[in-house]
Amino acid sequence: MSLYRKVILKNGLKVLLVPQKYASTAVALILVGTGSRYERKKDCGISHLLEHMLFKGTKKRKSQFELMKDLDRVGGAYNGFTDRELTGFYVHLGAGQLSLALDILSDMLLNSVFREKDLKKEKKVILEEIHMIQDHPARYLGDLWERLLYGNQPAGRPVIGFKNTLVKISRKNLINYLKRQYGAPNLLLVIAGKFDQNKVLKKIKEYFLAFKKIKPQPKEKIKEIQKKPEILLFYKKTDQTHLALGVRTFSLFHPDRYVLACLAVILGGYMSSRLFQEIREKRGLAYYISTLPQAYSDCGYLLTLAGVDNKKIKEAISAILKEYQKIKTQPVSEEELSRAKEFLKGRLNLSLQTPPDFATFFGTQLILTKKILTPDQIKKKIEKITQKDILRVAKKIFLPQRLNLALIGPIKEKNKILNLLKL
Repeated sequence: MSLYRKVILKNGLKVLLVPQKYASTAVALILVGTGSRYERKKDCGISHLLEHMLFKGTKKRKSQFELMKDLDRVGGAYNGFTDRELTGFYVHLGAGQLSLALDILSDMLLNSVFREKDLKKEKKVILEEIHMIQDHPARYLGDLWERLLYGNQPAGRPVIGFKNTLVKISRKNLINYLKRQYGAPNLLLVIAGKFDQNKVLKKIKEYFLAFKKIKPQPKEKIKEIQKKPEILLFYKKTDQTHLALGVRTFSLFHPDRYVLACLAVILGGYMSSRLFQEIREKRGLAYYISTLPQAYSDCGYLLTLAGVDNKKIKEAISAILKEYQKIKTQPVSEEELSRAKEFLKGRLNLSLQTPPDFATFFGTQLILTKKILTPDQIKKKIEKITQKDILRVAKKIFLPQRLNLALIGPIKEKNKILNLLKL
């Protein structure tokens, strides 16, 4: 029996059905193939602002209160999110109530009114969100890291936008962006949980055939030019220095994607990882330290994040680089590799517990890569990873011309820090 069913409506809108016989709830998730990577510099942040504004009222439901009260009445969970390459909206509620979710989601995307007073107020809300992020170095570090890697390209600009671009986005800008990027061929509706497939398909056609068959504008192609280690310092009076140290890697489509994930786990993916043991347990340099991979449709990276005593930043950087050097010159043990692979498979199991988990797992794969790997297929790929694979990928990525470091803290010695970046 198939885990999912794909349907394409006559207007080009894609539907993915993921039935779960023993679930007691269901989720409707709309994924849109657009995000900050699809924005022009002058309207940076428009994807995120639009996501907020779609919750502010429609022709039928005049306010956010009217839009949400029916969902609140049945205890529904709902929200939206914006990323670099996709935007999403979901409603999670009891089985048998999907019609309400489909009604509200389609109403939001088709009939939002974008009142000027709501737009003005929501810009203020997002400006405070920008302030909040900038006041939390561990969160702001991610934006600085991607600015360092991609610079003045959409990939290097923050998803939330800049203050000076946000305030200039008009109601007309929002409507034009919605029309341009939210056409039926760029939408994926995922239904997961307990539902009757025939009945829900009938309702989907009732609510979603109104979307027009408009092809979206593509994103700007990424440009990656780096010949030597690069560094970005953001001076801020903090009690500790927050660092992002890592390398450029590969995209979602690269065959070594799962090898990279396994390598990241060995380095800093859990409490028994090399970096956690070396940096925190042995040296006492950091409270938090982790290594993670990130893959987009056309680029990617691996980075280590840590918060370190201001006086110990050079020691921490050198220690992390030493572990990078070690993993590219010495094969990992069979026990260490086996532990990392079991961890990845276990975390995959833990990530698939609820209908929203399944909707996100299957839906994001389909909208970003145009294909789906089942959990079992992913586990088989993980199982095939060898010690030689880890060593081969490590040799490929841990090179000076791929190395980057972003820092937030009271650090001014750029050249001295830069001289540490050697592999």
